[in-house]
Amino acid sequence: MLERAGTHVFRYNLHEGSPLQMQWLFYGQSELPVAVQTWELPPGGFEGMHSHAEPGRPLEEIYVVTEGMGEMTVEDETYSVRVGDAVLARVGTRHDLRNTGEGPLKVLVIWGEPRPADYSNFGSAQSARMARADAS
Repeated sequence: MLERAGTHVFRYNLHEGSPLQMQWLFYGQSELPVAVQTWELPPGGFEGMHSHAEPGRPLEEIYVVTEGMGEMTVEDETYSVRVGDAVLARVGTRHDLRNTGEGPLKVLVIWGEPRPADYSNFGSAQSARMARADAS
């Protein structure tokens, strides 16, 4: 099944931030326990400082920059982000994404309720574990 970039795009305001363009990939079609979205923030655009710690609905988010540059604040730490960078916003952490560049900031955002998952039998999981150990 193919979903092309730019299909099913809509404007949306997140967490009292500025309007952005969003595409929720495979909404209503995928059975994975996560949402996968593409966001496009205009120059100066921002998500809005927020956290996800609602009772009974904790959410964790991963942001992956695919185009542009920006700043991601997680709690008291602010990171400059550019293409290829990824940021994890764990349950309950206050966070905000801002476009600090002159062009659009495009991100892939994956979010859902955290739960244990065992991928240890996959070769890529073993390689990832070794890569992280080598970087330590």
